[in-house]
Amino acid sequence: MDVMSMTGFGRGECSQGAWKVIVEIGTVNRKQFDCNVSMPRELVSLDSKLQSLIHQRVTRGYVKGQVTITATGNDALTLNVAFLRAEIDALRKVASELGLPDDLSAASLLRIPEAVKPSLLPDDPVEVWPVIEQATIAALEKLTEMRRTEGLALVKDLRGRFDGLRKLVAQIAERAPLVPKNYHLLLQRRIADLLGGTTPVEPDVLAKEVALFADRCDISEELTRLDSHFQQAEKTLREGGACGRTLDFLCQEMFREINTTGSKANDAEIAKCVIGFKAGLECVREQVQNIE
Repeated sequence: MDVMSMTGFGRGECSQGAWKVIVEIGTVNRKQFDCNVSMPRELVSLDSKLQSLIHQRVTRGYVKGQVTITATGNDALTLNVAFLRAEIDALRKVASELGLPDDLSAASLLRIPEAVKPSLLPDDPVEVWPVIEQATIAALEKLTEMRRTEGLALVKDLRGRFDGLRKLVAQIAERAPLVPKNYHLLLQRRIADLLGGTTPVEPDVLAKEVALFADRCDISEELTRLDSHFQQAEKTLREGGACGRTLDFLCQEMFREINTTGSKANDAEIAKCVIGFKAGLECVREQVQNIE
């Protein structure tokens, strides 16, 4: 399966019988699935069916859509008379209370929202569902295509960033064995300075202290787990699908391991690599937020 971006747009339309339906769907980042599609109020009962259809293709993210329905015949539109009567009565009542002139004209009726409506909307909304469904499927196909294209670009970018992080870990692993050795030399010099060079340093005492230090700054377990997380991240990208949450979790685990590495290593060069790793990992996490 391909990795999908959570950002995309698709438009589809379908004409059948008396109706022409246009569906537009856009998606942006969000941790959970949230869908908001506007459609004529007469068809609001179809909202759950439409959301279910969209959810089959979009597992998480914020979905905003618009369903537009027009009639295909010459007498496609008519005035929404009942609605206009109620609106005009309300407007005239307010105008009278405020002492405003009653200057409503026939032309001004068309500027009232929802004054014009399709004349062929069915009494039973289910009748128009097959047309809406086909238009929505077409919109979802184009949406998926855009999200897949952007997803491929995100995977390429993430692999490059993970490679950069691997190189930093390799530098840390190369530097780690030198830390106890450098500490041994430093400790030896400090003890010699304190004793003024007159009393020899006991090798056993020095070796014991260095061994304790080496144990405290041992980061082999952290490096092993980081390598495992990198392998899991690559496997996740290769398998694709809705993998954004998995990658986000792996980033959290990588941060935990590199943070422990920085705390235990007690070395300036390793500390620099840790800082660079954290900065790079933050960029990875920002990109992962764009993946479904």
